[in-house]
Amino acid sequence: MKKVNIGVILGSTREGRVSPQVGSWVVENLKNSDAANIELIDIKDYDLPFLGTSSNMDNVVRWNQKLEQLDGFIFVTAEYNHSIPGALKNALDSARDPWANKVAGIVSYGSAGGARAAEHLKNILTELQIAPVRTQVLLSLFTDFEQGSQFKPQPLHQTNLNTMMTQVLAWTNALRQK
Repeated sequence: MKKVNIGVILGSTREGRVSPQVGSWVVENLKNSDAANIELIDIKDYDLPFLGTSSNMDNVVRWNQKLEQLDGFIFVTAEYNHSIPGALKNALDSARDPWANKVAGIVSYGSAGGARAAEHLKNILTELQIAPVRTQVLLSLFTDFEQGSQFKPQPLHQTNLNTMMTQVLAWTNALRQK
């Protein structure tokens, strides 16, 4: 069976963000998959305009082209104010067709493991016709980050990441266009 292409999407663009550390951990732990090509994608690199603020759509087109190349996603999201970052919501809203009939896993972080952001993100993904898998990785700012900034995940998260990836692969292959 042909390898699937999974994009690990960093959902925060804030100064001082920790999502690059978390995303790198995800990629590092999944990169040797026999079933998937894993690619780190930073929405900050696309400099997407907020909807309705620019007539220049070049970066939105480039974003959509990247998403078209992917068979599934793993979203790395912070929890800001009990929800996802505005930049991630904008990135989700800046595409439509490239999301449809694909699958996603969620890795979240925050004071409560980013659980509220993950649940909110699942609702948004479902509306975009992305099937979120059940298992998610919930990282606590108190136990998985030293001094709130240095990522040091607890060992149990490896098991959750592996289970989530198994589900992402199964659903990606089930939903994949032949």
